[in-house]
Amino acid sequence: MVWIPYEISMVVASRCFRILLRRKGTFIFNSSLVPGLGTHVAIGHYPPHNYFSSFLGNYNSLATQASPDAEEVTDEVFNQIIATYQTSPKSSKERCNAYVHKLCKAGNLSMAIRLLQYLRDKNIFIPNAYNTLLAAAAERNQIDLSFQIFKDLLVFHGPLSSTCYLNLARSCANINDSTALVRYVKEIAVLAFPCSTTVINRIIFAFAICRHIEKALLIFHQIKSFGCKPDVITYNTILDILGCAGRLDEMIHEFNSMKEAGFVPDFITYNTLLNNLRKVGRLDMCLVFFREMNDGGIEPDLLTYRAMIEMFGRSGNTEEALRLFSEMKQRQIRPSIYIYRSLVDILKKAGKVDLAVSFLEEMNSSLSDLAGPNDFKRKRG
Repeated sequence: MVWIPYEISMVVASRCFRILLRRKGTFIFNSSLVPGLGTHVAIGHYPPHNYFSSFLGNYNSLATQASPDAEEVTDEVFNQIIATYQTSPKSSKERCNAYVHKLCKAGNLSMAIRLLQYLRDKNIFIPNAYNTLLAAAAERNQIDLSFQIFKDLLVFHGPLSSTCYLNLARSCANINDSTALVRYVKEIAVLAFPCSTTVINRIIFAFAICRHIEKALLIFHQIKSFGCKPDVITYNTILDILGCAGRLDEMIHEFNSMKEAGFVPDFITYNTLLNNLRKVGRLDMCLVFFREMNDGGIEPDLLTYRAMIEMFGRSGNTEEALRLFSEMKQRQIRPSIYIYRSLVDILKKAGKVDLAVSFLEEMNSSLSDLAGPNDFKRKRG
């Protein structure tokens, strides 16, 4: 038996693969026949049997749009990466990402797709390059391409960064076909199993960040049709979306639906309700949920006290605001500069200038001990 050097075998294989692509032929590929070419999927399961056929079909239609000159340059870069990948994978990946960035900046996404397609066939997956391509596709609102890249990242790379989710959401800015959007997200949910709910939660959150409120709500209302079960994080996200949009009746409705579904609200749930109700001056509702929170054995935190202190201060009940501030310190919850400023403002408006000055001096003398950003990130018990 004659052994062929790895670099040569990879180049030969790539040539054969490209011929098949250009001829648009149908072929069966068995990865088990190629040593070292694993079938590992980071999410915990192998993609559906038709995933690779759709992968090739979707990319092939885009990758064949390149000019002969651009194709020759890409082939040269591909061969350079293949030749050096085994000995210097880091530099090869950097070279690939730099070239993909150059292609995307020039608007030549088809050649970037072609390069990544070639490398993917050699079991070389470079996440940063895919992220670059995803960002470029999002800028151009190329929805089909964005979802395909996102699915490939999900399958071959595993847990994704927030930037990936945001780029996916940005690509959907101009989509008006709700049926198509639901279909796209359902495909992602299937690929993400058994982490489907986590992935869908992050998609909903990304859509909310991008101000695609109706699209985020659409995905939420369709979540069960994706084979997913919403969790407390799902509901907390939806409550915040509705609250920030000023849709308080819907927020309360979803909160009640959450409890009817058997979910136990946590401190994030109540803080979300209190903060959004505080903004519109609904002291009556804040009191209801604050009492419910205490009755349920959920301890208020810094954000809870800030919302309630500001709420009482706004209503002119300075005594109750001061009582809560004292209670907060007794529970050894460090005040933040925001709470001090609120109290000072409340007291000034109530005509209690001397007391306001006293709190201002107290704040200035304890600046180094005040709660910082990390104190606002309380973890679930």
